[in-house]
Amino acid sequence: MIDLKFLKENLPAVEQNIRNRNIQADAALVARLYDQRNAQARHLDSLRTRRNENASRMKGPLDAQARAALVEEGRRLKEEIAAEEAKLAGQEKTLAEEAAKIPNMAHPDAPVGKMDTDNRELKRVGRAPDFGFRPLDHVQLGEKLDLIDFDTATKVSGTKFYYLKNEAVFLELALTRYALDILAQNGFTPVITPDIAREEIVEGIGFNPRGPESNIYTIEGEGTCLVGTAEITLGGYHADRILDKEKLPIRMAGLSHCFRREAGAAGQFSRGLYRVHQFTKVEMFVYCLPEESEAWHGRLLALEEEIFSGLDIPYRVVDTCTGDLGAPAYRKFDIEAWMPGRGEGGEWGEVTSTSNCTDYQARRLGVRYRDEGGNRFVHMLNGTAIAVSRGIIAVMENFQQADGSIRIPPRLVPYTGFDRIGPRS
Repeated sequence: MIDLKFLKENLPAVEQNIRNRNIQADAALVARLYDQRNAQARHLDSLRTRRNENASRMKGPLDAQARAALVEEGRRLKEEIAAEEAKLAGQEKTLAEEAAKIPNMAHPDAPVGKMDTDNRELKRVGRAPDFGFRPLDHVQLGEKLDLIDFDTATKVSGTKFYYLKNEAVFLELALTRYALDILAQNGFTPVITPDIAREEIVEGIGFNPRGPESNIYTIEGEGTCLVGTAEITLGGYHADRILDKEKLPIRMAGLSHCFRREAGAAGQFSRGLYRVHQFTKVEMFVYCLPEESEAWHGRLLALEEEIFSGLDIPYRVVDTCTGDLGAPAYRKFDIEAWMPGRGEGGEWGEVTSTSNCTDYQARRLGVRYRDEGGNRFVHMLNGTAIAVSRGIIAVMENFQQADGSIRIPPRLVPYTGFDRIGPRS
């Protein structure tokens, strides 16, 4: 949640930020509701003060008539305070609902735009492979090498589910352990998180658990959701806590399954493993001091680059435009890997994102730290170490061979125990 005092004092900038992000929100309404709530809170405080003064006067020597008048005044004040408290509660609920729609402010260097085509390319690393033959996509490779079964999964679970088989199972485990080892060497605490979170945690992180546009599966009657990312469970880990400043930054590497409805996702670039309802992911999460968050954002991006450059997968880094940021992010960098099986001649496909959410999520979740001047909100950042299904796409398509086999990147061989998959006879 954005700082409401900041919103009121910088209303034109907040409104421009909303337009840049292409989000439906009314900052002017939030400012009015904020003023009304504050005025109501002051009025309620004055009534409570009068109630306390009235109670104090009753402690002195009084005749029966004076005491009866004070008792009646006390009763009237009690009823009025109860009514005004209910009014304040309603105002706070409305304010919270409208304020939750206001996105975080965007970094001044974030490119302004509405779609991913407006993202700014920052650099490219590696070269697309020159096969000397027409490459297959991962769906075709998975069928030929008996690695992925979409048809049976559709029959058993529905569309956008899959079975991994044979060497693909070990490839998934290898990618997971490879990423975790890199993060552990960089001071991240490995964590296997729950795959379920309470709705208030999901909302606090910035995901919408309900409605036709939601990408989250809710568990009816339980007030919980299947997580779309370990960002939710890692961000909720310190909810409503005051952290020791000396222990910051806190670095966590969360392994979880991720469940996404992928409502409306369609098209050739969504086929196969690229957009699925369930996948495994290793997520980085950092709680840090406000003055350190931009530096940590750069470090998370560097770790993502280390993971993919270590796999010898060509990639590019993009600075995400304002309309594609998502409400909590102040700035977001994506890594897009080269995927030879996409389109005619290959195409870039997103494999990681890293976001600096500043204090936006911390305000919603109540995560603070003790400072000399009091308690302040931490800054919270997240980043994909490896979304395994997309990592599998990148490995399969970039390392396919003319004989139909797939070579394993050298850094993964110690984890897989083999250096090649197939070909099948």
